[in-house]
Amino acid sequence: MADILDTDIKFLSGVGAKRAELLNKELSIYTFEDLLFFFPFKHVDRTRFYSIREITAELPYIQVVGQITGIEAAGKGNKKRLVAYISDGTGIMELVWFKGLTWITRRVKPGKKFIVYGKPSIFGGKINLVHPELEEPEKKESTLRGTLQSFYTTTEKLKNNFVTSRVIHKLAGNLLQNVYGKIPETLPEYIVKECNLISLNDALLNIHFPQSQELLKKASFRLKFEELFYIQLNILKQKANRNTTVEGFAFSKVGDLVNQFYKNHLPFELTGAQKRVLREIRHDLGSGKQMNRLLQGDVGSGKTLVAIMSILIALDNGYQGCLMAPTEILAGQHFNTLKKILGNMPVTIELLTGSTKNSHRKEIHENLISGKLQILVGTHALIEESVRFNNLGLVVIDEQHRFGVAQRARMWNKNIKPPHILVMTATPIPRTLAMTVYGDLEVSVIDEMPPGRKPVKTVHYFDTKRERMFGFLREQIKKGRQVYIVYPLIKESEKMDYKDLEDGYNSIVRAFPPTGYVVSIVHGQMKPEDKEAGMKQFVNGQAHIMVATTVIEVGVDVPNASIMVIESAERFGLSQLHQLRGRVGRGAEQSWCILMSSYKLSKEAIQRLKTLVNTNDGFEIAEADLKLRGPGDIEGTMQSGFPFDLKISHIGRDSKILEYAREKVTKILDDDPLLEETKNSLLVKRLKELTKKEHDWSKIS
Repeated sequence: MADILDTDIKFLSGVGAKRAELLNKELSIYTFEDLLFFFPFKHVDRTRFYSIREITAELPYIQVVGQITGIEAAGKGNKKRLVAYISDGTGIMELVWFKGLTWITRRVKPGKKFIVYGKPSIFGGKINLVHPELEEPEKKESTLRGTLQSFYTTTEKLKNNFVTSRVIHKLAGNLLQNVYGKIPETLPEYIVKECNLISLNDALLNIHFPQSQELLKKASFRLKFEELFYIQLNILKQKANRNTTVEGFAFSKVGDLVNQFYKNHLPFELTGAQKRVLREIRHDLGSGKQMNRLLQGDVGSGKTLVAIMSILIALDNGYQGCLMAPTEILAGQHFNTLKKILGNMPVTIELLTGSTKNSHRKEIHENLISGKLQILVGTHALIEESVRFNNLGLVVIDEQHRFGVAQRARMWNKNIKPPHILVMTATPIPRTLAMTVYGDLEVSVIDEMPPGRKPVKTVHYFDTKRERMFGFLREQIKKGRQVYIVYPLIKESEKMDYKDLEDGYNSIVRAFPPTGYVVSIVHGQMKPEDKEAGMKQFVNGQAHIMVATTVIEVGVDVPNASIMVIESAERFGLSQLHQLRGRVGRGAEQSWCILMSSYKLSKEAIQRLKTLVNTNDGFEIAEADLKLRGPGDIEGTMQSGFPFDLKISHIGRDSKILEYAREKVTKILDDDPLLEETKNSLLVKRLKELTKKEHDWSKIS
């Protein structure tokens, strides 16, 4: 963009060195451009003025113009506050401040007229506004005016230093007065015309200072489209580049190992979905291009079986395979599954984790380099420098979002040619998110469950029904079933949550005494050997109940466990609740998921719990989750497609704009794959600007 937009924010009128430092640290605003693209999170109609007599506490934000009739200090210590009284001739209302009292005292004087804005509430039977915004009617903040007031995200530190949303709005106005009309276009003219977009100058003006609802809508569309357009351009350009330049191993045959496994070791007949996915993978592996495929499917849909058969194809062609999992528990489970399912087949398999003894580790390293070891299962230990393969042909990564992209990149350097990549996830990914986070991967979906699986029945109980829930658990245990009871331990360092688990365990032991029941406990703060012992006790059927944290979200497969109780269910996200529910329903018996919560539930929490009760469809749940809370943490692990943050668009709510942007990008790349035409030179330039500060992860899935 133009040099003026690269100007340090401290040189903007109204900022200076001290404010600039705060804006740098708190909002990552360093330049004029950063401020221009720091968008409001909402717009409120400020054309309407209320009279004090018509105001009620139920109203949303309101605006009043009146005169200060008095001001007084009230309360002591932490409860000290300043109360001003404002009158508009129809009534008197209180304005209350708990912070910035000295500054307010200097500014708010009896007899002065103000426009006040805030959310009305009732205290002591009187209507008041707490920490209202104040504006003197005769003082205009800038010559820029809109019919709607913009509101910006700010922080406590900024507010304490009087950098409020209103101040940020004023600074944006100061900036736009200087640069409006001089901001260079960031999309080629033909795209602006084809897509009927307003100019970038008008879009930025109307997102900060909307001249009308219609212009705000057009500004929002233009900026969201552009943001999603460049994300798709980055993804699809890299994908096209990789498909034409990155050579892969050609697995030309399906040999004896696959055929022997299919005839003699297949635990159950493959579903139609598994067969379809295997055909897609087989095509990739034989194409001579590097495979980068995402395999997604609900818990229990049979992804591991597909992974095993894919690894056997690699072995049949003279290559090694490896399977990387995020935890020792899950890696161990995969290792045991492979050993059991492959039985006496002539295949060598080893497990490598942080717990592997040095003597055994040395033996693994030697056999790996010689080629004697064909399949290596492990955790992060696989990416260590000392782990060298003879001829690594296929890497399978389970629950890959738990690995950092830089960590995964180290796997690809273990060969001169990059190995084929199969990424698996049991967290269903909405289509819109798959087009962004995994947009440069081919996607396979197992959307069919193996025969004989009964859907898990899900119910929601409030805490008052606890005794009824305990009675149900006793009945099920009497029938020989086992029970998970999960508590939310959001961060292992949070003592309060840890106490929840401890208290929960004690109450469970009181309800299920040792004279008749065995209760095991597993959580992240236990020593690895104690945690392993607790897990084994439950897996082996010696414990009736396992009280745990979300460490059991993945990695525990106990077909006899048919009840999942989730305590404080309102504190979990939808996808995590669905993952936890997936721990049961693995046997032939009817399974249950019981969601326990308090009565104090937010609207979102009610919606989450209702969604889980109403459906077992992981993709439906993922879509609902995305709409409720946005991409969330997934943005923290964005890969090659996300070289820049989402500043205005929302992957869940803006899916139509995303699909429209992707269609446009696809057409452009079909016509000009390398973006060599003159009309696309601006696209190349802008993409470089947006990605210049990032690592190139384009070859990493």
